Amino acid sequence: MVLGQAGARPPPAMWLLRVLGLVLSCQGTGAFVMQVSSSCLLAANGSVPAFGLSLLFDRTPLACFVPQAQLFLPCAQGALQGVDSVVASLLNADPAWGHRAQSRLRACQELGTELWGSTARRSVPPQLRIVADPLPTTPGGVLLTCYVWGFYPPEVTVTWMLNGDPVATAGTAKVLPRGDFTYQTQATLRASAQPGDSFSCSVQHRSLQQPLRQHWGPGLSPELLVKVVVAVAIMGLGLVVFSAGTFCYCQGGVSGTVTNGGEPEPPPRCLPAPAAASESQSGNW
Repeated sequence: MVLGQAGARPPPAMWLLRVLGLVLSCQGTGAFVMQVSSSCLLAANGSVPAFGLSLLFDRTPLACFVPQAQLFLPCAQGALQGVDSVVASLLNADPAWGHRAQSRLRACQELGTELWGSTARRSVPPQLRIVADPLPTTPGGVLLTCYVWGFYPPEVTVTWMLNGDPVATAGTAKVLPRGDFTYQTQATLRASAQPGDSFSCSVQHRSLQQPLRQHWGPGLSPELLVKVVVAVAIMGLGLVVFSAGTFCYCQGGVSGTVTNGGEPEPPPRCLPAPAAASESQSGNW
């Protein structure tokens, strides 16, 4: 990492580190890197209780800025302990490094409050899904898993309910990060599901005005399934008969004509009535 602006004269501390790197490189130890590292530590209330600014030589801190003392202090360990005091003295004698430390401290305090409101104090509602796996060794047994993910902050409560009543689970699952600054968890329940039972997974979170729930129920029993099929078939047959009758009536109403006397003839029926047929025959005789 190149320190300082292009065309500017490197400060004395940089000359010292360059000479040190050149000497070590000539001894066959390889290349070295000079770095400047700064860090901000955010507290639970969004404040910045600690700030760090360090000058590193090949990932080893040499001089560390202490805000309380407003100075760079030696912080190296090992073979560079003799060099860190010289580097810290050179940095304290250079006003540019003091201004750099103060500007980064102010930026840390200003940005810390802003970032805290958009990250740590944000609220993201969870999502949930129920997955049911049958247990072959248990008649009617099922393993229900309620997956909850995508929520922030990590505090969340997941409860299983059977027919509206809470059910005790084997244990509390851990809340784990997802890698996208949200969290995930799951709750499992081993149950013997009977037809008509209703299982619910209830999730309580700060981002929700009311608990988020999803329901799951076992499939119909064979006897109840047969009854449902028969009822649906009867309803379908009744609908077909009703539709045919309505169609026949509408067709008869449209086919009515007017006689020469000006009186409309009655609409013909779908099927001739037996009584009308006998009267017609007796009139011909």
